[in-house]
Amino acid sequence: MTNNGPVLIIDDDEKLRELVEEYLVEYDYKVHTLPSGMKAVETISDISPCVVILDVMMPGKDGLEVLRDIRATSSVPVIMLTAKGEDMDRIIGLELGADDYIAKPFNPRELLARIKAVLRRSEAVSPVRQQGARTIEAGGMILNVAKQTLIIDGDEMEIAPTEFRLLKVLMSHVDTAMTRDELMDMVWDKDFSAYDRSIDVHISKLRSMLKKYEKHAKRIKTVWGTGYMFIGDA
Repeated sequence: MTNNGPVLIIDDDEKLRELVEEYLVEYDYKVHTLPSGMKAVETISDISPCVVILDVMMPGKDGLEVLRDIRATSSVPVIMLTAKGEDMDRIIGLELGADDYIAKPFNPRELLARIKAVLRRSEAVSPVRQQGARTIEAGGMILNVAKQTLIIDGDEMEIAPTEFRLLKVLMSHVDTAMTRDELMDMVWDKDFSAYDRSIDVHISKLRSMLKKYEKHAKRIKTVWGTGYMFIGDA
C-alpha cells in the first residue's frame, strides 16, 4: 500500500477508536488515537499523519473547533465523523476545510474507502512548484499552504477555506482545463450534488480578489462547455 499511515483518530468513544484502529492496522496503517482534540495540533506536528479522522460531537472542544485549529497550521486531509442526518455539521465542516465526512454508525470498510479516496485526491493535487509542501507558486502568485494565504505582488491575504482549496487545485494544474466534475472531486466529494453550481460562485469570489491586480485579473479563464483554467502567463 502506498499510503500506509500514520492515521490520527480523534474521538471520545474509546470502543470506536479501538475498532477503527484494529481494522486499519490490518491494512498496514500506523494508527494514533486521541480521546479529545486538545492535543490535536501538537500531535499532527509530531507524527505528520496522512489523514485525520475527526469526530464532530465531543465534550469540551467539539470537532468543528478542532478543525479550525488544525486548518490554522496544517493542510492534512481531514474526514469528519458526524451524527446521521446532521447536514449542518457536514456543510460547516466542508466550509471550514474538511475533505470528506462519514455519518455514524458506519462500516469500517466504508471508512477505509473514504480514506483511500481522500488520499487519491490529495495526491492528484501535485503542485507545479512546491517547497517542503508549504507553498505553491504559479503565474507569479504564491499560495502558502501552511498559512492558507495568497501572496500577490508582495501583498499577503487570507483566503476562505473553500476558495483556498479551489485555487490550490487550479494553481497545481497550470494551463490545464479542469472540468467541474474534476474540481468537485478534488475540492469536495462529487457526491455532494448540492454544491454542483457553487463552483461558479467560488470562482467569482476568487476573480473579485484578483481583479485589483491588473497583471493577474484574468488568471482564471472560463473554458466554455468544460470548466475553468488557471493561466500561467496572463
